[in-house]
Amino acid sequence: MTTLSNSLGADTGTASLTSAAGGEVSDFFALLKPRVMVLVIFTALVGMVVSHATVNPVIAAISLLMIAVGAGASGCLNMWWDADIDALMTRTAKRPIPDGRIRPDEALAFGIVLSVGSVLILGLASNWLAAGLLAFTIVFYAVIYSMWLKRATAQNIVIGGAAGALPPVVGQAAVTGHVGIESLILFAIIFIWTPPHFWALALVKSGEYARAGIPMMPNVAGPDSTRRQIVWYTLLLAPLGLAPVALGFGGLLYAVVGVLGGLGMLAGAVQVFRLREGEPERKAAMGLFGFSILYLFLLFSALLAEQGLGLFRAVVA
Repeated sequence: MTTLSNSLGADTGTASLTSAAGGEVSDFFALLKPRVMVLVIFTALVGMVVSHATVNPVIAAISLLMIAVGAGASGCLNMWWDADIDALMTRTAKRPIPDGRIRPDEALAFGIVLSVGSVLILGLASNWLAAGLLAFTIVFYAVIYSMWLKRATAQNIVIGGAAGALPPVVGQAAVTGHVGIESLILFAIIFIWTPPHFWALALVKSGEYARAGIPMMPNVAGPDSTRRQIVWYTLLLAPLGLAPVALGFGGLLYAVVGVLGGLGMLAGAVQVFRLREGEPERKAAMGLFGFSILYLFLLFSALLAEQGLGLFRAVVA
């Protein structure tokens, strides 16, 4: 594994990375990608709740915390490896490493310690299946996706999306000791949701990705092909989002959210397909990007309300 200081190169103008030292606590927290951590905590919690397992609440809380820490650790390692390209993109240039607030070696050590610690504590507090799944998630995101897929193929988001889809599986394994159909369905929903969600943003940011040398789909296959793929993935996502209803762990509330949300996703994808120039194109893409976040949040919130708060009402009596 090459060191980050070697990979940055003099032409990036980030030589200060090797001399900066000792960031603030907030800088180290930023390395954990806190917004992603919130999503991980939320989806892992839903994976636990739909399992209907009897578990000590302290063990469940520790497990959820370690899943979050593991996700943060993988985000930290991702920022360590990607600091060279982060420095070239306006969306990421102010992250702690390219901005010179955290040294690369500090970030690497921080990420490794959190990775090992989260896996060990999860294994000791819960079970080693959950710990193994968490370890796989960290390695997949930090190594397979960040160090290989992201810079090697336009399918980076498609394949790499597996890492972001695994928290419900880890959550279910933590409270049951096994992986069931419920968490696998949640995994599939997030996995299929990821390409239209991220490619919508990539359509807007394609120039920055090109400058950073990242082979995102709009830069490799072109924006028109990307728009078509967004539509196809959304056509898969809309019915897949209703799978929990068909399998009996999604009720009436979930069905309503799933139908309306799926239609909203399809409408947004069609707008992205239709509007291809100027400000309308940008608004359509960012609109789909924003709505996709709301869609996933509402889907999982409906499951949490039904299974965790006793609001479940069967669609078919």
